[in-house]
Amino acid sequence: MKPFIYVLVLLAVVLLTGCGTNITKEEFAPKIYTERPTSILVLPPINKTTAADAKEYYSTTVTEPLANDGYYVFPMEIVNDVLQQEGLYDTETMLNVQPQKFKEYFGADAVLYVTIEKWNTSYLITAGSVTVKAACELRSTLTGEVIWFYDDEVTINTSGDSGGQGGLLGFIVSAVSTAIKTATQSYVPLAMQANEAIFKALPYGKYHKEFNQDHKMKIKKKDKKVEKTTDESKKE
Repeated sequence: MKPFIYVLVLLAVVLLTGCGTNITKEEFAPKIYTERPTSILVLPPINKTTAADAKEYYSTTVTEPLANDGYYVFPMEIVNDVLQQEGLYDTETMLNVQPQKFKEYFGADAVLYVTIEKWNTSYLITAGSVTVKAACELRSTLTGEVIWFYDDEVTINTSGDSGGQGGLLGFIVSAVSTAIKTATQSYVPLAMQANEAIFKALPYGKYHKEFNQDHKMKIKKKDKKVEKTTDESKKE
């Protein structure tokens, strides 16, 4: 029986190795290495959640990690002003605009479309959590094609503890603690954590010291979910 078990274990290892989720940046997004965009225009996020303030809060967390990755990022205030002058007020209305137009308007090399998929609070008396999930898609203003995409989700547990108390008193203490933690948990730090994970998968830009040196850097492979979301938005 032992040889049979060893064979099964070996087979499982081989299968797991073959189904590994790691991939190099160049394998994941070869087009971005071909085009080498220098400047990125970030559109206002598409908000798929019921949180009305998610777009404003999330917008404050995008520019810094992109700049740290070596890209010039157009100031979002100026971008919004110009787009509104062109009659484009929401990103949902911009989905039918060819990315090449943003080259014409701003001279940008690429456009980043962001979809906020989760901005949620879960609260069940003594158990709670806060979740942020964002998906990003970078499109070329030369070809209009997707040259990179990624998403990530961050959840923090806001469940309270009983403070060492038992019985009904412990239950009440735990419920109060959970309510306070959940109510006071800021979404912005979670959005920043999600962005940190997302933009780690983005090849470095021209102004980064490791520009053109990260081809073989390993990242977690992702399915192309962002394009599906964008296509669905076009149909609406």
